[in-house]
Amino acid sequence: MAKILVLTETSGNNVKPVTLEILGKLNGQDIEVASLGELSSEAIEQLAKYGASKVHTLSGENLSVYSPEGYSQAYSEFLKSNSYDYVFAGATSQGKDLIPRLAGHFDAGMASEVTNFVIENNEFHGTRPLFAGKCLAKVEIKGPKPHFVTVRPNSLGLPEDPSPSSGEKNSIEVKPGTIRAFVKEVIKGASEKLDLTEANIIVSGGRAMKNSENFKILDELAEVLGATVGASRAAVDSGYAPHNMQVGQTGKTVSPSLYIACGISGAIQHLAGMRTSKVIVAINTDPDAPIFTKADYGIVGDLFKIVPLLTEEFKKALN
Repeated sequence: MAKILVLTETSGNNVKPVTLEILGKLNGQDIEVASLGELSSEAIEQLAKYGASKVHTLSGENLSVYSPEGYSQAYSEFLKSNSYDYVFAGATSQGKDLIPRLAGHFDAGMASEVTNFVIENNEFHGTRPLFAGKCLAKVEIKGPKPHFVTVRPNSLGLPEDPSPSSGEKNSIEVKPGTIRAFVKEVIKGASEKLDLTEANIIVSGGRAMKNSENFKILDELAEVLGATVGASRAAVDSGYAPHNMQVGQTGKTVSPSLYIACGISGAIQHLAGMRTSKVIVAINTDPDAPIFTKADYGIVGDLFKIVPLLTEEFKKALN
């Protein structure tokens, strides 16, 4: 049985879903969780429900807000005093910044942004998309331990029947050493929606939206579905949406349960960013648009007529 540490992030009082996905997949292993900063009682209950035997909350000077140098040094000090076989984290913006630094501190191997994995006989075997998802690589990790792994959000899914554990809390004061640059304050954006990479439902608009004002019909549909709104590169380049909404090879790679593409033709670079979505719905006036070759459901028609109808029908259905 491998001894594993999962680094978690929080969203409000809850842990981010990718942490629970990882815990569910690691069922049967000796799993502990670590977080920088206090966790709410609800968060600890969630972690225990999905199999965390211990929950370590680390704290220290200048560590209240994420900084690459501070967090990597703090976690390094913690890892040096413990013996773990593997360290997992979500392939979020923070995870993709932090985990390579930690792997560098230990001169250890790392598997980045895997979408599936198994641990058998204490050996890691993972699957990682390459070349914009055109092929899947089987990856293993060699060298000194701990080995480091990041997992793409929404790729594993939550287990239907998680195996609960004790979730014993352990508070630790760490001294990360000199931090040359740290964040004093983070000002939240106006939107409370999930980041695209973590969203379970995404409604995206393309060049056919015509202007930024027309994105409000996608916002209305997203509000009903509890979704996050995205955009194609063409829409972003045209000034209809900011870059942080861009889905695609030069934007964000997403894996939601439901992806609704509105007025998106389906260029290769866009498909590369959303082709792993569980269910794809496409709305386009062109019946030969490439997006229909990847869509599970397609509607040929004017999005400005169809999207409001969908919004009303979803309102009735979801009540």
